[in-house]
Amino acid sequence: MTKRDVEVIELPEIIEQFLDAIWMERGLSENTLSAYRTDIKKFVTWLMRLSNNSLSDTLINAKRNIIVSYLSDLEKQNISARSRARLLSSLRRFYAYLLREKRIEIDPVALIDAPKLGRSLPKTLTENDVESLLMAPNTSTSLGLRDRVLFEVLYATGLRVSELVSMQVTQINLQQGVLRVTGKGNKERLVPLGEEAVNWLEKYLLATRTDLLNGKISDALFVTKRGAAMTRQAFWYLIKRYAFQAEISTTISPHTLRHAFATHLLNHGADLRVVQMLLGHSDLSTTQIYTHVAKARLKSLHSLHHPRG
Repeated sequence: MTKRDVEVIELPEIIEQFLDAIWMERGLSENTLSAYRTDIKKFVTWLMRLSNNSLSDTLINAKRNIIVSYLSDLEKQNISARSRARLLSSLRRFYAYLLREKRIEIDPVALIDAPKLGRSLPKTLTENDVESLLMAPNTSTSLGLRDRVLFEVLYATGLRVSELVSMQVTQINLQQGVLRVTGKGNKERLVPLGEEAVNWLEKYLLATRTDLLNGKISDALFVTKRGAAMTRQAFWYLIKRYAFQAEISTTISPHTLRHAFATHLLNHGADLRVVQMLLGHSDLSTTQIYTHVAKARLKSLHSLHHPRG
């Protein structure tokens, strides 16, 4: 094994110590921890091409000019400002941890400004598009009924997809018509289901979920035909397939129904703070983006239908 091989093996220990520390402090999800890990390893890969010195030393002792060069290189590669800002945020937290642990004396990221981001509006669906998507699964089959319930619950509650697929049977109360959700930062919130979603969930729990489990035992609410819990990747595949089947032209992602949930609530007069609570946003400014979506939709309708639009 070469000296460089040893250094590459040693390096993840620094990263994993950092990830363990922020997980303990903030109770971050595995998806968030994975994103931090990926971002820091991208920087590590870039450093490996730069230096023949000890990789661990290079990472720990990186100066401001090195990180600025890294961000500049990313920009030359046409990496979006949003992605660069996220990578910088990961490095910012990593070096703040090293400073706190006295592994470094000066934080090299502290005086680096994040790239300026344009305020992009989340893509959403019209109410007719949502109806077409909900109707797409063949509910005469066990998998089709499960998929209909997935979409009904997601549109009724505005859950994050990670919250949806990790939902356990014990988190739902059909009598009260609510879900108990554990969101980002381990914050709990109660979200109403609505009558339609409750009806579909009752059908699913009555027989379909048992059929899919086929004798296996699972706490997961939504399961596959192999009796395992649904994954984010599997849900991504489902929503893409059904969107194509429903002939929805809008580019769709697992988050699209969450966006539609928030936008349609505001279109129908919901209070912004209520939508904030339902979505589990800690900051109202995060929710305010949906007011822009709603306004853009109203302007589009006015332009299309008004005789002087």
